[in-house]
Amino acid sequence: MARPAGQIVQRGARLWLVRIFLGRDPSTGRRKYHYKSVRGAKKDAQQYLTAALRERDLGSFARPSSEPLGAYLDRWLETAAKPKLKARTYRDYETLLKRYVRPYLEGRPLAKVTPLDVQAVYGKITEKGLSARTVRYTHAVLRSALQQAVKWRLLAYNPADSVELPRQSRKEIKVLSTVQTRAFLRAADKDRIGALFALAVTAGPRPSEYLALKWTDLNLKAGTIVVTRSLEWLQGGGWQFAETKRSRSRRTIKLQTHVLGALKKHKAAQEATRADVNGRWTDNGLIFTTRMGGPLDERNVAQQDFIRVLTAAKLPTDFRLYDLRHTAATLALSAGVQPKVVSEMLGHASAAFTLDVYSHLLPHMQDSAAAKVGKLLMGLQRKK
Repeated sequence: MARPAGQIVQRGARLWLVRIFLGRDPSTGRRKYHYKSVRGAKKDAQQYLTAALRERDLGSFARPSSEPLGAYLDRWLETAAKPKLKARTYRDYETLLKRYVRPYLEGRPLAKVTPLDVQAVYGKITEKGLSARTVRYTHAVLRSALQQAVKWRLLAYNPADSVELPRQSRKEIKVLSTVQTRAFLRAADKDRIGALFALAVTAGPRPSEYLALKWTDLNLKAGTIVVTRSLEWLQGGGWQFAETKRSRSRRTIKLQTHVLGALKKHKAAQEATRADVNGRWTDNGLIFTTRMGGPLDERNVAQQDFIRVLTAAKLPTDFRLYDLRHTAATLALSAGVQPKVVSEMLGHASAAFTLDVYSHLLPHMQDSAAAKVGKLLMGLQRKK
């Protein structure tokens, strides 16, 4: 008499052991089984058994892994995450898992991680006073790792799919006003890398993008600059060029006349510096460099150079370097530039995303639109 493919054995009042035959080990010939404890009525155990047998027959059954979660995360980072992530993003993933997941779930078997375990981790992060954004970012990384385990058939389902996340309040965007921007540009004009700040506050590229710009990207005749790459620093030292954030981020930006003038002035100063250092100049073709031709570190630009210009302009020093990008977008939208054009300038995924980010400008834009339409209609009535 053939043994059954699956069995249900009662282990308690509402506890059932489900056993499923998985075939024989090709090396030893021994029978292999999957065991699963199911709490509830017998019909719950039967439902699990039926579904598991169907997945087994279709070849999609995931045999739970006894590998500790910590070991699995190491494997996932190295084999799945690292090849497709930028160095900076990879370091962020490593740091988030090390700080907020590993201390609580490092040794727990991957197959035994439950939605409640994941929810508890997020609760502990929140208790530490960390923001909803940090919790959500941690969730995105852990969920991605566990989803890969499902694809690799190490898990039957993703336990991170069934958790509740804290609501993230939208952070108010801080931008320079028109008057402050004028003062900032006047101060930047006297700074060694003032052209960088003039470009950032008017054209709005990301810091990693304008720090990677080369002179070959600049077309003075057309008055444009092409964004094709970003600059990132590697863990342990060194740097490299990387792809832009997304394919749409590769774009051509039209520059304002005064920015082109600042870049011409910057190029002349750079060539003079190159001559002064007597062959010690490191030529990477970059527009914005250190005094010896090397790439600028975004942290130094943000914490030293940017603060220096803000101070010279007598402006508050609590602005972030990234706020120059927000300022560029805000000034353009306020001036009536079409959202699609602004979206293309910023390298956003869509104009809808741009409007969502800068929704604080919509009331002003609607007032302006209403006034223009009203003026048009009143003009038509007078003609009649």
